[in-house]
Amino acid sequence: MASAPRIFHSPEEALGRFGPCALTAGNFDGVHCGHQRLFREVTQIAAANGWAPSVLTFDPHPAKVVAPSRAPKLLTTIAERCRYMGECGITQVLVLPFDLQLASLEAEDFTRRILVDALRAKAVVVGENFRFGRGQSGDVHTLARLGVEHHFELRALPAVTMRGVVVSSSEIRRRIQAGDVGGAAHLLGRFASIEGEVVKGHGVGSRQTVPTLNIEAAAEVMPAVGVYVTRTTDVETGRIWPSVTNVGFRPTFGGTRLAVETYILERLEERPSRIRVELAHRLRDERKFESPSALKTQILSDVERAGKWHRRWSNDRLLGRAAPEAPYTEKIG
Repeated sequence: MASAPRIFHSPEEALGRFGPCALTAGNFDGVHCGHQRLFREVTQIAAANGWAPSVLTFDPHPAKVVAPSRAPKLLTTIAERCRYMGECGITQVLVLPFDLQLASLEAEDFTRRILVDALRAKAVVVGENFRFGRGQSGDVHTLARLGVEHHFELRALPAVTMRGVVVSSSEIRRRIQAGDVGGAAHLLGRFASIEGEVVKGHGVGSRQTVPTLNIEAAAEVMPAVGVYVTRTTDVETGRIWPSVTNVGFRPTFGGTRLAVETYILERLEERPSRIRVELAHRLRDERKFESPSALKTQILSDVERAGKWHRRWSNDRLLGRAAPEAPYTEKIG
């Protein structure tokens, strides 16, 4: 397992400790396949030159400062983004606090103060549509010119396209919110997930249907209401279980608040305190049943179908047909 990257929270903290480095810069919400392509390029350049593979990112999202009404809902927290970056081989990250003062920096000042003086960038890798500086006045041509001036190499990579779709955070948000978690997984290179503390439910499930783990989810982007095949991870221990999860309002019991309830398909020895639920496949819509017993019958059917999915996916992994970057998303009957 890759080590967690070192995290810096200001240019002053990074000064003298960060570089020299190969670097990419951006928001990287979701850390999807397009972002991972940039990280691979950074790590390859860094390895060839003995530099540190590094990332410059921002918190909060710049749109929340300069255009709050247009700020997107985020797929990942900054902690999740840094963890995924570490899994991609990034060893150090500057999480730059974004405020109006930073937004007012001209492209030349941003490059000199942040990229060169604080981070000692020797190579910078960005997407072809990268913009930076006051009013997003700087682009890759600006950065190439400044690279010559400040003695760093620029590599601008084209957008990653998969099955004719440009990989983007906005497209992934759209798919998750529509319930197309299989399509989102294809663009992410992993399953979309919901993470949170396990909280006490209403106790109805253990008495009338099946016992579940209930999550206090803080995610900004939630999947469409429905029942999903999932994998559940104990965040503290790393233990993984096959599971089936309902995201919805519990209409059979008159619920009005969105809830995330996960049923573990294996014997659960000890109740975890914090879990991550990965969304693999959407089974069905949530609907109201005429009685708890009718709901229990449907849940047991969902469990059977989820078990079938997990067995098929596990077999394909053993046979080398399902790589982590292409999660198994075949529909099941």
